[in-house]
Amino acid sequence: MPRPILATIHLDAFRHNLAMIRQKVGHSKIWSVVKANAYGHGLDRIWQSLTQTDGFALLDMNEAIYLREQGWQGPILLLEGFFKAEDLQIINKYNLTTAVHSRWQLQAIEEAEFDKPVDVYLKLNSGMNRLGFTPDEYPQIVSMANGIQNIRSVTLMTHFANSDNEMGVSEQFTVVKELRMDDLSHCLANSGAILWHPQTHRDWVRPGIILYGASPSGKWRDIADSGLRPAMSLKSEIIAVHELAKGVKIGYGSRYTTQSPTRVGTVACGYADGYPRHASTGTPVVVDGIRTRVLGAISMDMMTVDLTPCPEATIGSSVELWGAKLPVDEVAEFAGTIGYELLCALARRVPVVVD
Repeated sequence: MPRPILATIHLDAFRHNLAMIRQKVGHSKIWSVVKANAYGHGLDRIWQSLTQTDGFALLDMNEAIYLREQGWQGPILLLEGFFKAEDLQIINKYNLTTAVHSRWQLQAIEEAEFDKPVDVYLKLNSGMNRLGFTPDEYPQIVSMANGIQNIRSVTLMTHFANSDNEMGVSEQFTVVKELRMDDLSHCLANSGAILWHPQTHRDWVRPGIILYGASPSGKWRDIADSGLRPAMSLKSEIIAVHELAKGVKIGYGSRYTTQSPTRVGTVACGYADGYPRHASTGTPVVVDGIRTRVLGAISMDMMTVDLTPCPEATIGSSVELWGAKLPVDEVAEFAGTIGYELLCALARRVPVVVD
């Protein structure tokens, strides 16, 4: 028999989440962000459940080529643009839309030999300070782009640093508004802005983590009433049960000592499966539908959990590590990270099924 750990991808959740986003953004078009192999869910598994999107946004040209070869004929946006001038031949061949964040990219487009012009998303650095042109130089860059015959259309794109927290989008959105470039199409809103800042929706929006049913802020309570559904469940089973006396140490580093007689279960899941090694004692798990907690350190292949709240649990009992009954964001908070990282970190050795 195979090891009992299993990840399940819920395709209905993608269709549901996309429909909810569509309802929220009204007439804005949607780039479904499927970078990082669809946030660890597997682009090949999930893209067809998102065919009601207006376009796909990603980083890897191989993933863009894959979508084209699978029959997707709609827009595909390269969020980081291209990295070498020779990449432009792929962009031309597969009719891709590219972000442009540096002057050398504009020059490369101008000098390229295309059989058709390309659509570009000019990156405005409105305050994220990763990529893009400054507000002072942006009008000049737009003018340059509009003068290049190889460019068919120009869209203003920026990215909000704080759309998912109390700082909000006001400062960066003001930068956009003060440019007064209403003649350009705008693509501004990421997942947090889609949920909480409708004034930013404009022409295109870019939902990422909310497509997968997790929270932009990393806190499940922030989207608990949103109706979004998790698109991945990670489950395993109890493979051993121990009755331990008070004062017994558990796991590597003896990080947990039982405070009373404790029934402990060993679960076939560890950090080599993508579960966070730094998940501390108290991190929630669900055993046979009952919420309980991790005890001690996470091992490479196993973890130990408290079976005191679930006295009927035994070898073979189901354990949900995250999913419908336990949001991935809750697990991530206990590990000092965010749900994005856990979803993307699912290990290749974990079997995956599609529901």
